[in-house]
Amino acid sequence: MAHVTAAERRPQLVKAAIALMTREGVAAGSTRAIAAELGVAQATVHYTFGTKEDLYRAVMEQLTQNLVDHVERTAPTDGGFAESLAAMATALWHTVREQPATHQLLNELTLFALRTPKLHDVLHSHHHQVEVVTSRLIEEVAERTGHRLAVPAPVVAHYFLGAFDGLSLQLLTLPDEAAERHCLQALVSSTVALSGGTLDEVPLPAA
Repeated sequence: MAHVTAAERRPQLVKAAIALMTREGVAAGSTRAIAAELGVAQATVHYTFGTKEDLYRAVMEQLTQNLVDHVERTAPTDGGFAESLAAMATALWHTVREQPATHQLLNELTLFALRTPKLHDVLHSHHHQVEVVTSRLIEEVAERTGHRLAVPAPVVAHYFLGAFDGLSLQLLTLPDEAAERHCLQALVSSTVALSGGTLDEVPLPAA
């Protein structure tokens, strides 16, 4: 059998860990179970990552990058300021509806990292990276549409993401499609208002 380097094995183990924990939860993500998911020896996991925390760090980094890539891909390139924010929020919301297990895993990993000092830095990095990208997209939309932000873009991004996380958790625990759209509508309108827009209802794109 050909030798597989640690650099080659690393993304394979991360993918296996994500698949396993998405399906069965963080608690099931032992190094033994992750190794079995990929069909390798448990020692391979420790050789590649050192500790389980290091593997979890890589998993969080990959999930963060996946989320950031999606947000950037779906960023609107036309429409007014309010319409663009509505399009961004709706595109992000679709990922929660279409990939609930992935968002549940992110929530589980967040709580796990809060109780694991060795993962505090990657947890901070995750939230910081998502906020930086969201802030940049808001600034770009404001510049493209000629909208003058009432508060700095990082403040808008911080508010939007905090409220969005709350709505996402509600969807995961108590889904209500009618209420979800009203709440998402309110989130977009309040974000626009914080940004210096009017409180008039901002229409969401068709579901």
